[in-house]
Amino acid sequence: MKGDKFGYWTAILHLAPHTLAGGVNMCPSSTPGCRALCLTNAGRGGMINPLTGTNNIQIARVRKTNEYLNDRVGFVRRIMVEIGKFVVRADRKGVIPAVRLNGTSDQLFEKILVDGKSIMEHFPNVIFYDYTKIAGRKELPGNYSLTFSLAENNEAKACVALNNGMNVAVVFSTKKGKPLPATYPIGGKEWKVIDGDITDLRFTDPKGIIVGLRAKGNLAKKDKTSGFVRQVD
Repeated sequence: MKGDKFGYWTAILHLAPHTLAGGVNMCPSSTPGCRALCLTNAGRGGMINPLTGTNNIQIARVRKTNEYLNDRVGFVRRIMVEIGKFVVRADRKGVIPAVRLNGTSDQLFEKILVDGKSIMEHFPNVIFYDYTKIAGRKELPGNYSLTFSLAENNEAKACVALNNGMNVAVVFSTKKGKPLPATYPIGGKEWKVIDGDITDLRFTDPKGIIVGLRAKGNLAKKDKTSGFVRQVD
């Protein structure tokens, strides 16, 4: 919704992260810190029905993930139908459609081909973007933008990403309403920090900078030891 005021609509696919759907790791480069503080449990994803002891959002994410694991091409075909409908609604509203396929996962959707093309290539006029901890993803479609995510143990990869002109998202302990640090050191160099909470439209960011994000979710807000949330307060 943060992109609405800038004329964009973003549709996000949320799958069950890590191994929550039955053992297959949907986030192969995840770390203990990010798994413990994953946003999958934030907001409505963390609300338990007192009558059933379950969460329908989590149930749906597991169901979708199992569908994806059992038939990747069929799953992408279904997503393509939904994206097509989303594009029509966006056109009627007069906004620009954008899509995140890895809201709570880290899969190489650009490698799944349907009729010889990736999902991005089927929608060349739609902007696709994601956060990732998988380093070295190459030969991306031109309409697919990636931002590398800093964790507690991947600073060397983050440094390479920055030096190659890729942006790096960093979660800070900064409280809501408080300013993020102007710069932050990675790899012995101070890098400019922009406020990534103003908008989620990462494809509009300047290159070679840190995208600062405030910790979200009760666990992340309280975290001071994992190293995933960078302490700056």
